[in-house]
Amino acid sequence: MLWISEVGMVLLALLPDFLLLLGGTALRKVLPPAGWQALDTLNFYLLFPALIFISALGAPPASRDLMILAPGIWGIMLFACLLGWLVRAWGPARFLGFAALWQTAWRFNTALAMVMVQALPVEYRALMSIAIGLAVPVANILAVSALSRGQGMGLVKTLKLVVSNPFLLASLAGLLCSVLAVSLPEQLLLALQKLAQAALPLALLSIGAAMQWQALWRLDRFQLALNTIKLLLMPALMLLICYLAAVPAGPALVLVLFAALPTASAAHVLASVYGAERQPVATLIAQSTMLGCISLPLWLLLLFKIYPH
Repeated sequence: MLWISEVGMVLLALLPDFLLLLGGTALRKVLPPAGWQALDTLNFYLLFPALIFISALGAPPASRDLMILAPGIWGIMLFACLLGWLVRAWGPARFLGFAALWQTAWRFNTALAMVMVQALPVEYRALMSIAIGLAVPVANILAVSALSRGQGMGLVKTLKLVVSNPFLLASLAGLLCSVLAVSLPEQLLLALQKLAQAALPLALLSIGAAMQWQALWRLDRFQLALNTIKLLLMPALMLLICYLAAVPAGPALVLVLFAALPTASAAHVLASVYGAERQPVATLIAQSTMLGCISLPLWLLLLFKIYPH
């Protein structure tokens, strides 16, 4: 049956992530805490910006696709941000700790998005690259703004950190090169691709080193609320809007699949760099990924029932 193959594809796509998390746990004591912190800093300033730039450097988006994808992507992320704020009272008392976890409600796993889109018809796959390019700047503006406020920074300093954030600069540069059809030298592009390939494995190792596995089975109400927002409410709302608005199959599939993605490991990198506790964020990312093993196949099955191909 088709749904069985889709479920298997999702589980196989997530298996390497779990193996890297386990590897990080096994290597926890190989590096001192300062070593893992340095690894997160390297990811923040170099490796993840390379990954984001490469992801945004896709085919120039068509105006028709932008008119559908832009309000859908931005709207659902802002809605997730609002829902996360509504459960503020359930989170850590210190705002920096809350902000580090709050960002997981609207962030998304870029690598998994590029894997999952392979389940869609070929003619729809390029739309996911457009969706990622649209989402990355907004995700980072929201996250950096929240984390900067958590550090008690003033408005001017917060704005400086937002506009100088490597993630934001990389996404804007990738989009600009895509729109202007800039052709990068082959060797430079190859070097950036190699850096991008290293970002997620190293981030997952660091997450595995920081997390406490026993906490995965003890979701408190704040963790449960954030995972529910990310994995259930966002895709459900997007599917309802697409269905009621008669959005064409291609954009609708991409929008719902994007909304259903587990949160991003980049959330852990940002939290670490801004001085928040690493372990709670690492645990929430692992929870999101594990629960995504269940929710993503179900969303795919439902999507293929509504939009057969």
